[in-house]
Amino acid sequence: MNIEKPEPSHADPTDIPFFRSAPERRGRVRGTFSMSPGSSDQPPVDLDAVRRRHAPPTPPPVEVVDHLGEQAGVEWGLVAAFRTLVANRLAQALGGDWHSRSVPTDGEPAAVARAAMTRQEQEAFGRTAIHELVRDHTADAVATGAEAWTPRQQALMEQATFNAVFRLGRLQPLVDDDRVENIFILGHHQVLLELTDGSRITGPPVADSDEELLDFLRFLANRSESNPRPFSESTPRLHLKLDGGARLAATAWVTSKPTVVIRRHRLRVDSLEGWVDRGCLSPAAANLLGAAVRAAWSVAVSGPMSAGKTTLMRALCSEIPRDEAIGTFETEYELFLEESGRHEIVIDWESRPGVGEVDASGRAAGAFELSDALSDSFRFALSRQIVGEIRGPEVWTMIKAMESGTGSLSTTHAANAEACIRKLVTCAMEAGSHVSRDLAVEKLAGCLNLVVQLHRRIDHQPDGTQILRRWVSEIAVVEPGEREKGYALTYIFGPSHDGPAQATGILPEQAKALAAFGFDPDLYQAEADGRGWRP
Repeated sequence: MNIEKPEPSHADPTDIPFFRSAPERRGRVRGTFSMSPGSSDQPPVDLDAVRRRHAPPTPPPVEVVDHLGEQAGVEWGLVAAFRTLVANRLAQALGGDWHSRSVPTDGEPAAVARAAMTRQEQEAFGRTAIHELVRDHTADAVATGAEAWTPRQQALMEQATFNAVFRLGRLQPLVDDDRVENIFILGHHQVLLELTDGSRITGPPVADSDEELLDFLRFLANRSESNPRPFSESTPRLHLKLDGGARLAATAWVTSKPTVVIRRHRLRVDSLEGWVDRGCLSPAAANLLGAAVRAAWSVAVSGPMSAGKTTLMRALCSEIPRDEAIGTFETEYELFLEESGRHEIVIDWESRPGVGEVDASGRAAGAFELSDALSDSFRFALSRQIVGEIRGPEVWTMIKAMESGTGSLSTTHAANAEACIRKLVTCAMEAGSHVSRDLAVEKLAGCLNLVVQLHRRIDHQPDGTQILRRWVSEIAVVEPGEREKGYALTYIFGPSHDGPAQATGILPEQAKALAAFGFDPDLYQAEADGRGWRP
C-alpha cells in the first residue's frame, strides 16, 4: 500500500521552493526576488495536493460566471505570499512607504529621494514583479524535476496575484459579474450572491480561513492612498468605497464570524429619462422633479435598502445646470458626479474616521467630519451643497446645506414619505439633549421642499423566474403645518404600491411656480385626469 508523504506546511514563506536557493544552471539569469538563503531537498509545491488541503468543507459552489471556474487552478497560499513580496518590493521602490510621495527632507539632497509613482506606474511595476515571481517559481520547479506550471496556470497566478495586490483578490471576479448586485460574505466559506432579479445563489469561498479574510480586509482598509481606515478589535466596523464604485461594509469581533456586504451600483451615470424608460417613473413626475432641481428646491429621497436611492440621486443631479459649482459631502464616496462629465466643477468631500487618542470633545485624532467639510465649503464659491446618505446626526449637515438656499439633495432609509420626516427628526435629536422635537421639526419644515419615496418588490413569474422591480411610489411637498404636528405633506404623486405613482391633481401654489423652470402643468393635469400616461 502506498502511503503519501505529508505535505510540508507553508506557514513560513521560506518553505516554498521558490524562496530557497536552487542549483544554478548555465545560461539562466536568476530573478532579483529572494528570501533567506538555504537549500533543501523538498520538491516544489504540489498544486493538486495544496488544492485538496485547502478545499472547503462545503460542497462546491454554483459557478456564477465562466471565468470563476478558472480559480480552481490558483494556489491561494502562494498568492498570499506573492502579495506580501510585491507589496514589500513596491514599498522599497517608494522609499519605505507604499503610499508615500517622496520628497527630500531637510538637508537631504534631491538625488537621494525616491521618485514618486502614480497609480498606473505602481501597477506596471507590480505586473513586472509578479511576472518575475511566477517565472522564477516555474523555473525552480523545472530545476528540481517537479511538474511545472503550464502557460495558462502561470497567467492565472499572475492575474490572481495582481488582483490581490491592486484589486479585490478573490472577490474581483464576483464584483466584475454584471449579474451580481449584492455580495453577502458570512464567514470565509459562506458566500451568497444576490443577482439583479432579486434571486440568490451560492458563490465560491473568498478565503481559506476567517483569519485570512480579516487579513485581507485590513489590507484593503489600509491600501487607500487618500483615506485609509482602521479595522481592528478596537474598531470593529469598516465602511469603504472600492475601486469601480462598489461599497463595502464589514464587521468582525462583535459578530460570531467576519461578515461583509458589498453593494454594487450598476448605473454610475443615469437620468430621469432613463427612469421613465425603465418604467420606474411617470413622464409627468420626471418633468416636475427636473424642474424642482433646477429651481434649487431641497429634496430628500427615501426608501428601503437596495431600492435605488443613490441611483435616483444621480439622476436628479443630472438636472443641475452644467455651469453650477457642486460640492458633495459623503461618509463614503457613492455619487461620483465628477465622472458623469455633466458638470464643470465638482468638489467631493469624504469624511475620515479618526485614529488614535480621543480629545476632550470626544473626537479621535485625525477625524474629519461632514460638518467640518460643510464649514470649509462656504469658502469654495459653490452653487450646490449635496449631502449623501443620512443615518444619524449628520442630518444637521443636511439642514445647514438646505438652509443656505442653494438647493440640496440627500437620501435616507424610510418606508414612506411620512416616515421619512419622522426618521429625519429622530436623527436630528440624536445630536444631543439640546435638540428638541419641536426644533427639529421646525428646521425641517422650513428648509425641506420635497420627499421622493421609492418602493422595491420582487415579482414571481408563472415560469418560476422572478423580477426585481423598483419605482417612485410617492412625491410629497413639505410645508410648515399646524402647531401639534409641525409640518404638512401634500401628495402630488401617489402613493402607489403597484407601480410608478401617478399625478393626483393636487398642486400647491409653490409647485405651480416651477413652470418658470420647465414644469408642464398641462402634462401633469392630463396624467391626473387619465388622459395622459398610464402605468
